[in-house]
Amino acid sequence: MSRLQQALTLRGLTLPNRIVIAPMCTYSATDGVASDFHLVHLGRYALGGAGLVFVEATAVQPEGRITHGDLGLWHDGQIEPLARIARFLKGHGATPAIQIAHAGRKASMQRPWHGNGPMDASDQARGEQAWQVIAPTAMAVEPGWLMPREMSLDDIAKLKHDFRSAAERALRAGFEVLEMHNAHGYLLHSFLSPITNQRTDAYGGSLAGRMRLPLEVAALLRQAWPQHLPLFVRISSVDAVENGWSIDDSVAYASELKALGVDVIDCSSGGITTSPTAAAVPREYGFQLPYAKAVRQGAGIATMAVGLIVDPHQAERALEDGSADLVAIARQALEDPNWPAKALTTLAADTPALERYTHWLSPYGWWLARRAKLIDRLGAWRG
Repeated sequence: MSRLQQALTLRGLTLPNRIVIAPMCTYSATDGVASDFHLVHLGRYALGGAGLVFVEATAVQPEGRITHGDLGLWHDGQIEPLARIARFLKGHGATPAIQIAHAGRKASMQRPWHGNGPMDASDQARGEQAWQVIAPTAMAVEPGWLMPREMSLDDIAKLKHDFRSAAERALRAGFEVLEMHNAHGYLLHSFLSPITNQRTDAYGGSLAGRMRLPLEVAALLRQAWPQHLPLFVRISSVDAVENGWSIDDSVAYASELKALGVDVIDCSSGGITTSPTAAAVPREYGFQLPYAKAVRQGAGIATMAVGLIVDPHQAERALEDGSADLVAIARQALEDPNWPAKALTTLAADTPALERYTHWLSPYGWWLARRAKLIDRLGAWRG
């Protein structure tokens, strides 16, 4: 059996395999509410064989949305549409997971296909108005972007309350894995980074001060989330900006998170300025695997690797060499929702045809196994 196909137990939860669908924003909600689009978009990953499927970044406050199209969990009316998704995922073999977030100074943006920058008159013509954004320090992302209001202690107290409330709603919706979004220049990451946090109170200054709020939020989430269910945290492992957050900082932070009861560190990178996908970190296949390995070894905590992982053998090696415990697929899954099942089939190429498809859902697997048996008998297509 391949490493990708092996189950993984985290607390009282066992994932059926090591392939994860990473949270990917689709900017397609209305007032934070999930629709049939989200059900089909996410449901196809369960049908495609993923062991763990994440719902995209879900805002804990309406002002915490990146765009008007973000999902939310700031009121009870948003629970049932997400619960429908969680039920479908679990009913078709995948573990349902959700990432909760606040975009901070990167909130109130255009949807990517409308420009991916500050909202302007064209967005207003569509009925989408900008709102006041918040940050640890009053510092705009770039010239021309909204100037955030520096958060007061009351703002911080409300944020912590709203993260906990969103976690409680996620549990009521039936999710079994919760992830705190702490990456890509969004609010909690902007508290960590010395680039964006220039506060002089207890929530700024030293590394301990800059870690204070994210650690307080993580502690609250661990209290709210059942002890038998795992808690993940997504980090930007490095800012890749001079004098920014470093991999050594990430190892120190991951150690603190582990002590609070966090189970997995989801290792991304960059995003402290402009787009979260801006190439501050040079892109190559598996470019973030070294970060996942450094955090895993340095903090002694399970990690999830993500970033240009496109090939089953590449993913298998990441597990074999100790870079990570889970491998997350994102845009590759958009292109091919069946990537997880196909990857496991590829890694089982030397097994008999009828065994090669046992990890596919039965309505698919029995057909594909019969075809594979016939193809094995006929040999390669000669054209």
